[in-house]
Amino acid sequence: MPLPETPTRSPAPLTETRSPTPLLFRRHSSREIRNIASVSSSILPAFGTVMGEGSVKLKRFVIAPYDRRYRLWQTFLVVLVVYSAWASPFELAFKKAATGGLLPVDLVVDAFFAIDIILTFFVAYLDKSTYLLVEEHKKIAFRYVTHLWFPMDVASTLPFQTINRIVTGKMNRGPVFGFLNLLRLWRLRRVSEFFSRLEKDTRFSYFWTRYCKLICVTLFSVHSAGCFYFWLATRYHNSEDTWIGKNIPDFKTKSIWQGYTYSMYWSITTLTTVGYGDLYAVNTEEKIFTIFYMLLNIGLTAYFIGNMTNLIVHNAVRTFAMRDAINQILRYASKNRLPEGLKEQMLAHLTLKFKTTELQQEQVLEDLPKAIRSSISQQLFRTTLQNTYLFKRVPEDFIVQLVSEIKAEYFPPKVDIVIQNEIPTDFYIVVSGAVDVITYKNGTEQFLSKLGSQEMFGDIGVIFNIPQPFTVRSKRLSQVVRISHHHFKQLVQPLKEDGKIILANFVQHLKGLKMEELAEMPLVSEFLDDLDSEEATVIEAGTQDQTGQAQQENIVIPTTTPVLSTTLPTRVIIHGYHPDNRRPNEGGNAGKLIHLPDSVEDLLSIAETKFGKRGTTIVMADGSQVEDLAALREDDHLYIF
Repeated sequence: MPLPETPTRSPAPLTETRSPTPLLFRRHSSREIRNIASVSSSILPAFGTVMGEGSVKLKRFVIAPYDRRYRLWQTFLVVLVVYSAWASPFELAFKKAATGGLLPVDLVVDAFFAIDIILTFFVAYLDKSTYLLVEEHKKIAFRYVTHLWFPMDVASTLPFQTINRIVTGKMNRGPVFGFLNLLRLWRLRRVSEFFSRLEKDTRFSYFWTRYCKLICVTLFSVHSAGCFYFWLATRYHNSEDTWIGKNIPDFKTKSIWQGYTYSMYWSITTLTTVGYGDLYAVNTEEKIFTIFYMLLNIGLTAYFIGNMTNLIVHNAVRTFAMRDAINQILRYASKNRLPEGLKEQMLAHLTLKFKTTELQQEQVLEDLPKAIRSSISQQLFRTTLQNTYLFKRVPEDFIVQLVSEIKAEYFPPKVDIVIQNEIPTDFYIVVSGAVDVITYKNGTEQFLSKLGSQEMFGDIGVIFNIPQPFTVRSKRLSQVVRISHHHFKQLVQPLKEDGKIILANFVQHLKGLKMEELAEMPLVSEFLDDLDSEEATVIEAGTQDQTGQAQQENIVIPTTTPVLSTTLPTRVIIHGYHPDNRRPNEGGNAGKLIHLPDSVEDLLSIAETKFGKRGTTIVMADGSQVEDLAALREDDHLYIF
């Protein structure tokens, strides 16, 4: 008797295996991801990585790089970097500002970056090869110190002007300190990283993010060129024989802001190729600098125009493809007036699909030989399959063959993975995350159970070839592996002994279901009762007890079960009376659903078991007598009397 799917639970929870490398962690990762933005910004575990039910605790005094507070700190530093990018060239050109009002501000800014250097020794980093966080203090420190970042961070933070004043007791306004201050431009890499994060965040407009980045690059170039040009004028031996001295002979005694205004005016007119001719290079040094600046402007203009063309015409293909797909979903949902919850599911699933494209690297795997792909799958998922209840005690060769064909994928929260009454095509194993098993009664959802890591769902529908009786919905961001119905049965059919072990595990699992779960599926009890009356085979399987001693375990295998048949069984509905005697309220739909046996004699025996009386004649609904069972089709009604 076929039976509807039940919420599967392992009789005893399995011990969760952990990678020897530290597990991936994100602050508040145990919470459900409730919106598209959090899905877009989440770190995803590498396939095959098991994540626990709760948050993974980092070591003491270790900071997660994606911690919300640490991200706020990094954003605050970006604001200080903007100041450093403006002040460094400005203080080179205008020495009074470097030793005057800006000096206390520089010391405060340098102090914040000194704190960041110390914090960096406690920030875990993501291993690009394993997608796992490294949290050992020695490894974090070694990685930081041995990279270029550490010496450059220190050099860009030291207040050389203040140190010289403390050592010598006097303020030195030489150009060497102005150039040392330019080391603070090393901090600009933080701005680049900041814009990169904004470009990938779907909450912000990609176009305006890129546009602001281009504006910032242009303003920095204009500001730096103007300051350097003014510095050339201040150090020339004859101040009147300079670009600004021609118009303001005593420009060195004028205010700082007047000189800065003239410098920016010259830089902008030169950059835009307007060149009014009122400010021009006079001496040789200024002419050489102007030549290089105009050559730089050629590249800067090409960069600006090229990026704007890329934004307007080509853009970032993958990012725009994602955003276009999101816009199409929004338009579709609005046009068809879909509920807000369903629209959020569609958006989260699409965003997760684009985010996991690089992680899954399907195109890379497709280009690899099958043997290598099989080895990769075994490395990632073999342990998961071996710990699943259905494949316990199954030989290693079977696991190797099965794991090479499975598919792995992510599901965002609150997405239906299996839908009630759909045709079973696959069954699933949860690698990380959790799913809810739900049934619909009188149009109302009813929660049945929660499945976690290394638990299976969809298996009953596949093994008995019946529509999925339950809906399975992701509870939070979950990684699952999918096993094809067709491939699984092709693999099991020639391996009779392996199939018996799998069936024994399956039947044992059904018998271990709780009473409240069985109450939701009355057909399961009927199926289990039928097993007690059927002829069974007893096999011996080797197991080990807790002390490691070998033992023999008897496993009961039913002789009639659909999974071992060479073809999918035909299902028919039998009735225990003549078709002319059917009751009006039955409408031709009442009866017992069974799998068609191999012979008429077996069919009559099954009918006797179901209806309590022995029949001799089998007819169709139209009264025609059945002589050859091979002529019957799926869902035919047979009347036995």
